[in-house]
Amino acid sequence: MIKIIATTVLLATTLLSTAASADVVRFATEGAYPPWNSLGSSGELVGFEIDLYKDLCDRAKLECTMQQTPWEGIIPSLNAGKYDVIMAALSITEKRLKKIGFSRSYAATPAIFVVNKDSALASFKVSSTNVSLAELDSAEQASFDAVIAAFKGKKIGAQQGTIHLDFLKEYLKDDATIKSYPSQEELDLDLQAGRVDIAFAAMSYWHPLFAKKAGSNFLAIGPGFSEGLFGEGVGLGVRKADTELADKLNVAINSAIDDGTISKLAIKWFGFDSSL
Repeated sequence: MIKIIATTVLLATTLLSTAASADVVRFATEGAYPPWNSLGSSGELVGFEIDLYKDLCDRAKLECTMQQTPWEGIIPSLNAGKYDVIMAALSITEKRLKKIGFSRSYAATPAIFVVNKDSALASFKVSSTNVSLAELDSAEQASFDAVIAAFKGKKIGAQQGTIHLDFLKEYLKDDATIKSYPSQEELDLDLQAGRVDIAFAAMSYWHPLFAKKAGSNFLAIGPGFSEGLFGEGVGLGVRKADTELADKLNVAINSAIDDGTISKLAIKWFGFDSSL
């Protein structure tokens, strides 16, 4: 019995550590967070990360596949071996680093609050355009305090399992009602209908949406938030044992940053340069 258990453990360890040398490296994305990743009109995956995925696999000389998977449970499914890489606007945070490994970051954008244009909060402004949670100066602290005061008693929404929801629970749970949503689309619909007063997500999500009919009545308010709880930017999630794969992907990401590819893709999809 002991020999059988040992053999099983060895086999599992081997399977989890050979993604880089496997015939196919399996990527997974949510497919519901435009313009990072979403489904096109024909049902195909499209977006910033889909274009970048193809580029990185070519650079790393890897044969890759991309599959769609629900956001909820995306990290446990990686560790269970259902795929080898998460590419889904996944921020590199201390909390996630306890569970999985990451490539280096390839993009970073602040998180912002959004309301309807007819909201009483539509005219809300602060002195700081961005609040860095890593080290707040006096102006940033004053702006943060103003946000908390203005949002008192409001209903604020964010997608489940995101750093945006973590932020709301950490800093605003005592002053506002926090609502979580299975998808960003469901949050947007509730914001449009007035069932939630404020929505919170990455600027890279909101910026392109403002130019579309679905987001034409939305307006960004207050400062952007970055660093600290928001982590070190967005990276590729891998199993901790897959260091060889992470190294190969890092080389490809560095190359794509150096030659301007990631910058061009960010401008194409976000309307601004989010590369690092």
